Amino acid sequence: MSDSDLHTLPVSGRVAWWATAWLRGRTVTDLALDAVAADGRLHCGPGGEPLVELLGRLRAAGATDCGLALPVEGDPLGLGGPRELNDLALEHGEAVVAPAAGLALVPDVGTEVVTWRLLPAARRQLPDVGETDRALRRAIIETANDLAALDVARWRPEAADLLMGPDRREPLPAPEGTPARCVELAGRALSAAAIVDVALADDGAAVSVGEIARRRAALDPLERASRRALVAACSPEVWPPG
Repeated sequence: MSDSDLHTLPVSGRVAWWATAWLRGRTVTDLALDAVAADGRLHCGPGGEPLVELLGRLRAAGATDCGLALPVEGDPLGLGGPRELNDLALEHGEAVVAPAAGLALVPDVGTEVVTWRLLPAARRQLPDVGETDRALRRAIIETANDLAALDVARWRPEAADLLMGPDRREPLPAPEGTPARCVELAGRALSAAAIVDVALADDGAAVSVGEIARRRAALDPLERASRRALVAACSPEVWPPG
């Protein structure tokens, strides 16, 4: 994920939530833009056009909501093509998809500026919120057991602490209209992603290639489950009714 704070939504997740609220008349423009720019960066298009202009193009093209994509090599999660979009989103690790408009925004996140490119987007398939919630809960338990067997508390005590309390965090700031269940799921997914990032920050006290491989194998299901949960939580196409 692009943002350095492991407990912060990736920038495409913030745009997905706040652009959806803006498109649905649940928030005003200034509040939406302030929430997106909470990272302190300037957000604009390749020609310097402000982000609100790009969002206006989505609205003019018929967008009614925006969702998140978090692709990795071998798993284009949240994308349906075409290839130009998939390749660029894979390069940058994320995208915002406006399905009704057939368009997507891909961020190039720099130190001071986030440059958004607007591209055509095809229909995509997504896991639903309930499915990803259950899968993430299972993955957290299974990963905790696997890492306990590998003595995670010795080589990465921070990861052990996170595993003991994946829900102990302040609620994420979300706009009106975002389902509470999705806000909670996004927070849990970010905590799970933080476990993976902390545990893989280095190879700790690993003494063999085999031990390193076992640690990575134990974390892979949690990484996938956290990405799927975050995409569902930030994609209104699969939000629960009401």
